[in-house]
Amino acid sequence: MLPHEPRPVLRVSGSARLLIASQAPGIRVHQSGLPFNDASGDRLRLWMNVSRDAFYDESRIAIAPMGFCFPGHGPARSDLPPRPECRALWHDELFAAMGQVDCVLAIGRYAQDYHFARLGRPLPKGARLDEIVRRWREFAGSAPKIIALPHPSWRNSGWLKRNPWFDAEVLPALREEVARLIA
Repeated sequence: MLPHEPRPVLRVSGSARLLIASQAPGIRVHQSGLPFNDASGDRLRLWMNVSRDAFYDESRIAIAPMGFCFPGHGPARSDLPPRPECRALWHDELFAAMGQVDCVLAIGRYAQDYHFARLGRPLPKGARLDEIVRRWREFAGSAPKIIALPHPSWRNSGWLKRNPWFDAEVLPALREEVARLIA
C-alpha cells in the first residue's frame, strides 16, 4: 500500500543523451509533479551549471528516479527509500528503450547500485558513497558513462563540507560532460 495516491514523476524521451537517475521524489516534488522542483534541484542545477529551462528540456535531459512515486516518510520524518516495485516493473524495460543515453548521473546509492550493475559494472562490495563518488572515473566506463554523485539534498551539506575534493575534482568534470551532451 502506497502512503499517497500514485503520482509518477519522471521526464524521459527518445532523444535525451543525458539521464539523471536519482532516488525517489520528495513530498514537494510529489505535490508539484516536476522532478527536482525543490532546493535539491537548485543545487543539482548549480552543480551541472545549467539553467532551469535547459534542465527541464526533456529532449536533452531525461530524469528517471529509482522510485517514480514519493515513498512516504519514516519514523524520523525522513523520506523512506524508493519502493522496489517501480524498479522491478518498469526500469529494465524503460532503460533498454533509452539506448541513445550517453551518460547517466547516478545520484545516491540506490541509483548507483542499479545502474552500475545494469551496465555490467557492479560496484565493489562494501564500497561507501564517498569512495564511489571520489573514484567515479575508475567505475565510469563508456557508452554510457556513469558519473556517481551524492544526493544534492541539504541533508548532505555536511558530507560536502567534509569532502572538498568534490567541488574541486568532480564538479568541473561533471559540468564539462553535461555541456558536451546538451549542446
